Amino acid sequence: MRLLFSIGAVLVAGVLAGGDVAGIAAPGPKFEPSTHQPQRLAADRDAQTVDVELVLAVDVSYSMDMDELAIQREGYAQAIQSKEFLQALKLGPNGRIAVTYFEWAASSDQKIIIPWRLIDGPETADAVAAEIMKTPIRRASRTSISGAITFAMPLFDEDPYRGLRRVIDISGDGPNNNGSPVTVARDAALEKGIVINGLPIMIKEPSYSTMDIDNLDYYYEDCVIGGPGSFVITIKDRDKFKEAIRTKLLMEVAGRTPERPVMRVADKEPRVSCLIGEKIWSDRWGR
Repeated sequence: MRLLFSIGAVLVAGVLAGGDVAGIAAPGPKFEPSTHQPQRLAADRDAQTVDVELVLAVDVSYSMDMDELAIQREGYAQAIQSKEFLQALKLGPNGRIAVTYFEWAASSDQKIIIPWRLIDGPETADAVAAEIMKTPIRRASRTSISGAITFAMPLFDEDPYRGLRRVIDISGDGPNNNGSPVTVARDAALEKGIVINGLPIMIKEPSYSTMDIDNLDYYYEDCVIGGPGSFVITIKDRDKFKEAIRTKLLMEVAGRTPERPVMRVADKEPRVSCLIGEKIWSDRWGR
């Protein structure tokens, strides 16, 4: 089931309320008799278990202006440090997550800003937030959502932690216009049991120069996201940028979606062509 939300419909209280977080029950007490190797190994596995392995894949293409890039960075850093995020973290069966953060543009342009890090409380959250903020902001050409998804998939195999859920969180302000079709990459991720959520950024009016499109939220819903409980949160107001990022992270950490989504989208023919970005690029540049 895929869900589409406007930011105004998602309340932090709704994410944090409602009892136990969905997922596998928390492990029981750990016993480690010195003579019992299997139990010792089981305890080690428990210590490496997290509620979610979360890949934050962040668009830095030229269509994003420097102010948007700065707000985006600040939004992720502040969200990870927020009281609401830390409360949601503790609601999980393990009370910890693993996160990695990379920036992307063209199909061959991905840069890891933060390798896999464990977040299990205020100190580790502050450390991750500081690491996000200290890296110089950059911009690059082209937009390859498919490249970002393809780059993200093997990162889960490199993660020393094992999550009850695996999630790729894609943010961006335009459709795929480089690399393989986005649906090919999406479907490959879904086959691996990975959930993809989306944060389409629709602050600016679409224009020929930036290759933005109308209804980017529909494009993300029908062509980018997928997996059980996958969702889109759309940003249409610059002032709501940080709030949207915080809400999205809360939902991903808690493993929840709002009980009353604005719209339920059934699997059907995409409302926006999943190759619209490639077509715009071809019409403009002839290749």
